[in-house]
Formats: sequence, structure tokens, C-alpha cells
Amino acid sequence: MDNPYLVPAGQPLASLTRPDAISASTRAVNQGLAKTLALMTPPAGLAEMRDAYVKGLLGLPASPKSPRARRMAIDGPAGPIELRVFVPDDVRGVYLHIHGGGWIAGSNDTWDEQLELFGREAGMVAVSLDYRLAPEHPAPAAVEDCVAVASWLIEHAGREFGTSWLSIGGESAGSNLAALTLLRLRDLGQGSAYRAASLLFGCFDLSLTPSVYRAQAAPFVSLEAMRQFTAAFAGGTDLRDPAISPLYADLHGLPPALFSVGSVDPLLDDSLFMHMRWQAAGNDSYLAVYPGGTHGFNSFAGELAAAGNRGIATFLAMIRRQAHA
Repeated sequence: MDNPYLVPAGQPLASLTRPDAISASTRAVNQGLAKTLALMTPPAGLAEMRDAYVKGLLGLPASPKSPRARRMAIDGPAGPIELRVFVPDDVRGVYLHIHGGGWIAGSNDTWDEQLELFGREAGMVAVSLDYRLAPEHPAPAAVEDCVAVASWLIEHAGREFGTSWLSIGGESAGSNLAALTLLRLRDLGQGSAYRAASLLFGCFDLSLTPSVYRAQAAPFVSLEAMRQFTAAFAGGTDLRDPAISPLYADLHGLPPALFSVGSVDPLLDDSLFMHMRWQAAGNDSYLAVYPGGTHGFNSFAGELAAAGNRGIATFLAMIRRQAHA
């Protein structure tokens, strides 16, 4: 796989995590983000925060809305679930996208640019869903919505899109939900339906890993913020329960996964730990570490964001080719 930030077997991880690995352009992006966040007034409440988040007004840019997107809805466990769909000219598979937002914010229309890239470069039909948000709907509500859409695609993707090759992924909280969805499908006897997973700077241990505790003034996912996000999603569930923290689950029988994360992301350890546990359970796993990448790094302008998004597209295309070799 052609990705300079992929960690090959035997290569010291330090080559991608040490400070001198960070490019001048990435440092400039991070400095600009720090200035933006320093001037920002926090939203007054949850509704205001959600609105600002989806509009890209909290420091994390939202992708421009694409006119190519079409909307549809399917039946879910608590009512209709809205899907945002992109169909490329050359269809080779389907990518089920689960958005981030700390389980409490976000929507399916803030990632159009990246999802269209996956279509152009990997031939993936992108299907992005709106799931129920916490704290109004704590776990397992979001997981149940994601499983409902994943199951619908297993049954209908061939007829709707002309392909039954399925992949899944998400960013941040969306990566957590993607992993939990795969575990649910496996336990339902549908473990082989999804052939690849892209898990981008995910939270896999809701009790929080050492890198979260050690982070200082981190954008978007400070220790205080992470405690608020995880408590809202967990409700009354123990934070280390495998039903919400997949790091503690039995991970056998899962598809090849790409774990992508920035070297200065407080959730770095989540990806490092989950990558190794994924492998130890007998699955194929790939790790890409982006020097200087913050949480959400792939949404900013610059070489690192382009490399991160292209790396996911390359991974999906590679696994798809291997399946048909």
C-alpha cells in the first residue's frame, strides 16, 4: 500500500512520532488552529454546540455540501434513519460511513468532500447515516441504528448499487461505532459481510487511555471534553464494558482494518492499542501515524490531510483488489 505514513513491520514508531518528523507546513496548520480556538467563544448550550459543529464553526471545518449527494431513508429500530448517498461513475464497492462528534453532535452531511474522494479513487458508493445522539439517546441507541443500516446494506446493496462488496468506517466516535457494529454483526452470524474497516482516530476505550490523560490543551478532545462525551454516550454502562469499549471485546473474526491517527492526537494510544489487539485476535491490521496530526487532522487544508484521506481510499481499493485477485 503506497502510504508514506504507514508503519511497516519492524520500523520504529518513533520515526513518525518524534517532533522532528513534523513538517513545517503541518506546524503552520496547527498554529493556525491554536489561534482560531484561542479566539473562540464556547457555545452556550448543547443545541448551540450541535449547530456550530455541523456548520464548521468550532475550529473543525465542515466539508462543503456536494450537489451529487442524494438522500434516502430506511426503517430503523426507533423510526426512519436518514442516509446520504454518493454513487461514483465506476462502482466497485460500498463504504458505510459513521460520522464523529463525540456521540453527542455531528451529522451525515459534513464529510462530503472526503466521501466523494473515496468514490473517485476507490470506486466506493458512500452511504453516511444519521444515528441517534446522546445524551438523549445513550448507548446502545447509536449502535442499534448503525447495525440496522449495516444489515440493510447486506440485504439491499446488490440491488441498489450493483455491488455486494461492503466496507465500513468512521472518524472519532464514528470509529468506535464502526467497531461495535462489526462486533454485533459477527455475533449475529454476519461477520463476513463487511470486508474492510477504516478506523480514523477512534475512541476504543471509554475509560480513557494514557495519551488522553497526558494531553495538555489538546484541540477538540481534552481530558475534560472526553469525560463529558463518554459519560453522555455510556449512560449508566460501565466505561470498560465491551458493549461500548471495543478494546475490551473479543475481536476474533473481524475484517482487515486500517487505523489512522495523528501523532499528537490525545487518542493516539487508542489506535495503537486497538491495532495490536486486532492483530492479536488473528485479523489483518494496518497502522498509519501522521506526524503532527491533531484530532481531526484530515479535515484541514494541507499535505497531511490530503495524505490521510488518500491513504484511506488507497486502503479500501487495495483490500477490494485483493478480494478479486
